[in-house]
Amino acid sequence: MHALSDDVRRKLMGVSVPAVVSLLWRNGYKNTMLFGPRPVNPNTNRFVGTAFTVRTIPVREDFVDAQNRGDRPNLQAQAVAEIGPGEVLVVAMDGETRTAFMGDIMSTHLAVKGVAAVVTDGSVSDAAMIATIPLPVIAGGNAATTYLSHRYVTDLNVPVGLAGVAVCPGDVLMGDANGVVVIPADMAETIADLAVERELLEEFVLARVKDGAPLIGTYPPNEETLAAFEAWRKAEGR
Repeated sequence: MHALSDDVRRKLMGVSVPAVVSLLWRNGYKNTMLFGPRPVNPNTNRFVGTAFTVRTIPVREDFVDAQNRGDRPNLQAQAVAEIGPGEVLVVAMDGETRTAFMGDIMSTHLAVKGVAAVVTDGSVSDAAMIATIPLPVIAGGNAATTYLSHRYVTDLNVPVGLAGVAVCPGDVLMGDANGVVVIPADMAETIADLAVERELLEEFVLARVKDGAPLIGTYPPNEETLAAFEAWRKAEGR
């Protein structure tokens, strides 16, 4: 898996999800934003981290029996034990919200470990308590039912589909108040650099619009606006 440098993480933490989605689109990646899962705690939703993926399938009783006998590993517990600081626990549950993958105790443990976030298209249990924990948790619902009622973990760190978006181990997930975007691992550095440039340009353009500049020619910027931007940037030392 690709490592996420502190520089790339810092840059992505300073830009917006819409900017990143737009830049990925321009670079050929059309399906990168999650639709459905929402922050359990809206006050804790900005994060950047690499994907530690969990694949689940519909539950089957013999799988559960084998796990209880010790003949199959408990991959839910293994995922929580193995995920490291700065990673995002990505739990693909095919949109099944009648069952919860985790609750407040597991969330607390992950927060203490320094996990960057949890993102699932399934549910969590006791969302009211999770909302008090300083860990970004993005989920599709709130359910008190254990995940073994409907889902079963079969694989860790394999490509998964999350809310209709492909996620590979090591991909970079980024979240803010606008939502969550998945950045392919080998595009993270490029997108981070482009996003910083994009945000700086939009800062300049927005200031012009606030000062009464006409939208045509200002946004999208024409050559005159771009030249003025470069002059402003040089003057500001940015």
